[in-house]
This record gives sequence, structure tokens and C-alpha cells, in this order.
Amino acid sequence: MIEADVIVIGGGAAGMMAAGRAAELGARVLLLEKTDGCGKKILISGKTRCNLTNTADIKNFIAMYGPNGRFLHGVFARFFRPELLSFLEKHGLETKAERGGRVFPVSDDARDVVRVFQKYLADQKVRIIFNQRVSSVRVDEHRRFIVRTESGYYFSPAVIIATGGASWPATGSTGDGYNISASLGHKIITPKPALVPLAVREQNLARSMQGVSLRNVRATAFQGFAADVDASRTPECDYGRGEKKTPRPPVLESRFGEMLFTHFGLGGPIILLMSLTVVEAMEKRPVSILIDLKPALSGEQLRKRLQSDLNKFSKRKIAGILKEYLPSKMIRPIIDIAGLDVEKPAHQVGAAERDRIIDLFKALRFNIKEPLPLARAIVTAGGVALDEIDPRTLSSKKVTGLYFCGEVMDLDADTGGYNLQAAFSTGYVAGESAAGFSKSLPRS
Repeated sequence: MIEADVIVIGGGAAGMMAAGRAAELGARVLLLEKTDGCGKKILISGKTRCNLTNTADIKNFIAMYGPNGRFLHGVFARFFRPELLSFLEKHGLETKAERGGRVFPVSDDARDVVRVFQKYLADQKVRIIFNQRVSSVRVDEHRRFIVRTESGYYFSPAVIIATGGASWPATGSTGDGYNISASLGHKIITPKPALVPLAVREQNLARSMQGVSLRNVRATAFQGFAADVDASRTPECDYGRGEKKTPRPPVLESRFGEMLFTHFGLGGPIILLMSLTVVEAMEKRPVSILIDLKPALSGEQLRKRLQSDLNKFSKRKIAGILKEYLPSKMIRPIIDIAGLDVEKPAHQVGAAERDRIIDLFKALRFNIKEPLPLARAIVTAGGVALDEIDPRTLSSKKVTGLYFCGEVMDLDADTGGYNLQAAFSTGYVAGESAAGFSKSLPRS
């Protein structure tokens, strides 16, 4: 029989911080990790560079989590970016801020972050047992937790669930914490993919442009079928999580920046940012995305420019003219949708054909079929309901001695370091709280 003052289930960012902090406060800590190593999701975050946090001020930081962000006020008051960066610096890791306020290790190597936590856990004498998938957690008649794995039972008065979400299952996040939490009486908000690419119904069109990466475009999600959308409703500013303005229906969200076409549909930064809004809206009605390929120019400005080029280079084929406007792999698909002959010379392009090209420049339309599966998402939305967790201590309101941290809770944010900061911060507070609770109990 193995006993501990605190058992942490899950060795990701939140779990490692929780285990280390609890042990730092004098608790005997046991960390159970289902894979053969800790911090596997850290290793792939930020394209293996590990986007640790963000320099945004606290108000804008919390806005990135949507309505549930208010839950983090108390947590961030105890452990936020300054404390995280101080902790990392104390353990020998230098950091730097880049575009968009993203903070990375100076080394650009996520392995250095994992090494910090490995040393932290070792210094605090945290006992780690790998390859331990927890199958159940129950409370005995002495109000002690019995944690069961395939290889045995572990006992503790305090348990921290830090199992992550259900994204990137190869890292160990397979949704185990939802079943464990539900078995202990907690409500689970249905997990959904967030920060996930989107499959479209116009798959052949997307595939024909596969690999094309676009910069400085605007993608806008609308409620309704693409053919029914009035493209003039496309906004000129961003709407979405973290933005100050609220869109008017049928606009759901709008983002300016980079995206790409894939063999199944749409991906890239602005599509990922919009994806959760799209996923939630699709539960009610169809959703479409219109892409403004030339948001810096009005339709009329584009019309004049294109007509000028058609006149100036009248003997060129239309495909040659469009090389000045589009990546080469997009030219044929746009010409085909506009109903033009690819060999048609510029001087034969009529006003109606020109206008169809302009319409496609300003509103390339896609009907969203579905998001990629949850396992392909960067982040899981949903999880243990926050109204059943004390925001001051991250303790369960239903089961004494039970704590939560990280992505297993109904907390998710946009890209930019926000999700990892929440993991580290909630892990710190959960570890501190669990250690305090355990130490308060009478010793037998």
C-alpha cells in the first residue's frame, strides 16, 4: 500500500506545478502519470518552442478565456505572469517576448521548460510513478481517497485531478479526468474541439488550393448558408474572444491575419481562433465562412484596378492578369468559379465576368461541414463545470479534499500563451490548497 499526503493525477504543465508546489510546502506528494514521461504536451506547444505566457495586461489576458475567464481572477491574483517568469528565472530559464506578446524560452526549446520542472520535482522529492493510468477514484468510509490503477491502489486525503483535456491523445490527454470527475459527482460540460481546423463542404475547391498560405486576409464566420450571406455585412474590424466589440447577427466572428487551405478545408491562425465559435454555432444552424482576399481595398477600388489592368494588358490571358492578385495555385480555381475560359484574353473579359472575379476576391465562400475531431484540436473546450469548483482554492464543492487544475476544467483560451499560463497558475494554487488541507488534518 502506497500512501501520500497529496496525490496528483497527471504530469502535464498543471500537474507538475501542482505536485511541486504541494511538496514545497511540506506535503508528501505522489504524482501518477499515465505515459512514460511528464510534460509531453509542453514539448509540442508553440511548435516545440513552448509559448509560456503573454505580456497582455490582466484585463485583456482574462478576456482571452471568454465568459469563463472571470473564474481566474483569484487564481491570477496569487500566481500570474510575473510569478511564473520569476519561478522560471530562479530555476535557470531565461525568457523573451515576441510579436503579439508571446513569451518563449530564449533557447526556443520546449525541452528546457520540461527540464526546469523535472528538477523542481526532484528537488522537492516528489515521487513520480510512470505508466499509471488511473481507472477510478473513490472515497472510503474514512474520507480517504482510494486511487486505482492497473498495477495497484494508492491512498491519500487529498487528490488533484490534472489530467488535461481530450486533445493530442498521444501526449496522454484522452479525457480520463472527465470520467473520474463524473464518478465523484461532478457535472461535465460536453468537451468540444477548440483551436481546430475546419472541414468544408466545398472540399474539391479547398483541395485544389491545398498548401496555399494567405496573409493579410479577413475571414468572417456567418450563421447561415454561404450562398445566402450578404457579403456587404463583412466587418472591417475584428470580432471575437478578446475583442471589445460584439458582432451583429448573422456575423459570428471575424479575424484578420493568416490562414491556409488544406485538403479538407481551412486552417491557419485566424481559422483556429474562430473555430470554437463556429463549432458552437453549428449546434443550432449551418455556418459559413467568407474570405476577403483583399480587405485593404473596397470592391469599387478593386474593380477600377482590375479594369485598368485589363485595358493596359489587353492581349494577356486572364490567368496572366490574375498573377498580380493571387497566388498561382489559386488562379485556376478562381477563374473556374467565375465561369471564365482560362485562355481568354483580357480585352474579351466583359463587365459581368470582371464583377464575378471581384466578388470572389471580396467573398470566397465556404460552407463549414464540421471541425476536425477533438483529438486533432490544440485545446479542449468544456470539462468540469466551474460552478462546482471554488475559484479561491480550486477545491471541489462536492467532495472534500478533491482539487482540479488545468485543462480538465471548463477553461480554454485563444493561442498566445494563455492556456499554458492558466495551467501553471491553476496548478500552483491547487497544489498550495491541497497541501494546506492535508496538513490541517489530524495525524493518526
